[in-house]
Amino acid sequence: MTAIAGLPVLNEDFEEKIHKIAFNPLAKEDEEKFAVQTPAHIKSKHWIPDISEIFKPEFDIYGFITDYTKNNPEVEPKKISDAITKLLSIKNCQIGAIILVPNLDIREVTEIFVRINSQGKRLNESDFVMSKIAADNKYGGNMLRKVVDYFCHLAIDPNFFSQLSTTDKEFMNSEYADKLTWLKDDRETIYDPDYSDMLRVSFMHQFGRGKLGDLVSLLSGRDFENRIYKEEIAEESFTQLKTGILNFINKYNYESFVLTIKSLGFISNRLLNSMMTLDFAYTLFLLLNASNEISKIEIKRYVQKWFLLSTLTSRYITSPESQMDRDIRAIKSKGFKQFFEENEEAQLSDTFWNVGLVQNLETSSITSPYFNTYIAAQIFNGERSLLSNSSKVADLITIMGDVHHIFPKEYLKQNGITDKSVYNQVANFAYLDKAVNISIGKKAPCDYFKEAKLQCDNGDVKIGTITDKQILCDNLQVNCIPQNIDEMDYNNYQEFLSERRKMMAKKIKDFYYSL
Repeated sequence: MTAIAGLPVLNEDFEEKIHKIAFNPLAKEDEEKFAVQTPAHIKSKHWIPDISEIFKPEFDIYGFITDYTKNNPEVEPKKISDAITKLLSIKNCQIGAIILVPNLDIREVTEIFVRINSQGKRLNESDFVMSKIAADNKYGGNMLRKVVDYFCHLAIDPNFFSQLSTTDKEFMNSEYADKLTWLKDDRETIYDPDYSDMLRVSFMHQFGRGKLGDLVSLLSGRDFENRIYKEEIAEESFTQLKTGILNFINKYNYESFVLTIKSLGFISNRLLNSMMTLDFAYTLFLLLNASNEISKIEIKRYVQKWFLLSTLTSRYITSPESQMDRDIRAIKSKGFKQFFEENEEAQLSDTFWNVGLVQNLETSSITSPYFNTYIAAQIFNGERSLLSNSSKVADLITIMGDVHHIFPKEYLKQNGITDKSVYNQVANFAYLDKAVNISIGKKAPCDYFKEAKLQCDNGDVKIGTITDKQILCDNLQVNCIPQNIDEMDYNNYQEFLSERRKMMAKKIKDFYYSL
């Protein structure tokens, strides 16, 4: 439609672009009739470079045919006339429309919206909410839509602000512009929300609900008790949503929350694998700051503990929206402390720590939330990487490090352990300084750990940088390596994995209860 009408559309960088479609009236059945305009189409005598010219009211079909046949004398005027007439018939094509009866529940309408838009670029409930907000001019919805779009874009690309300040004067003159200015200097990547995340958090902490379909209902004026629609509810809902969005984009709130997560040891987005878990943590942060239930000094600790609990139990992985809705309603009815204590007691029993978590660590997924939490625990404790008395795990995460095999991969493969899911167990991984990893090579643990212990006696440094036995002993402990590792070869690999999983689980448990 925009190509036919010659209208500009916004691209992903919020720049207005006109998409021009070229048309070849001489195309045969097996040839391309339409194409996105290129310089070749502009130079061609056969192609019409921009079909929008044909659809303008002042288009002169007779004059066009005269000019076209002058440039292409071999072409019959009637053939061009037929092609142009057929092209113009696009105006008479019917556009499919599904008309919904007024008494449909908004959840059914949302379901229809999602299903119809399930192909190509999939649209979901968040898109439905955004369309509802963007279509509103009465209560400032259209401007709120810009706030959401611009914040999410600036969070990823701070340099976009210079473009925004020159291209959208209306927004820059609005009450919202100053509230986004701080993002032009923001380089943090821990929590870069998209519009779904932003809408969800803004909605949950303001409305006490977790399902975005309810937001569409409320913005439409739905009275859930009487099942009717009232204009005053729509107005109040837009006001509440505005408050939620302003709370979300508030510099102090946002940066304080990011600091809360980073100070927990999750200093890199590579350690975070669930935006939904982050969304609920930010919702909780905003809720607790708005209430007097918990002292301001304790909010950080409670948010951290809930983030760890929900990460370790995969709380918001399966049917996250339903779980969030249950949680937000339970907090509203019981208060957060009771809600938290009940879940902590139910979810983090001794069986979880001693059996469930150990089993969860039996995985080869390097993005496993359990392994990531173990690494976060090391960072939180300020621990040094394996066989090093200088480089910290935190440094290796943020600068140049990567995980390496404690039982070298090639060593295990040479000795018959060729299953990738076995030699790549996370219990066989540790962050190592690159120089340390090179010095280990393909050696068996019993060989290179013996060298590491021997250098503590003779000072001849060959493996790592530790030359003191007590420091080496402590280094093995903080990296969850059994003290008898210098006696292990490939025959002890499964025994090693089993023991290390237990040590890793204990470290995570101690980490949680240290908060």
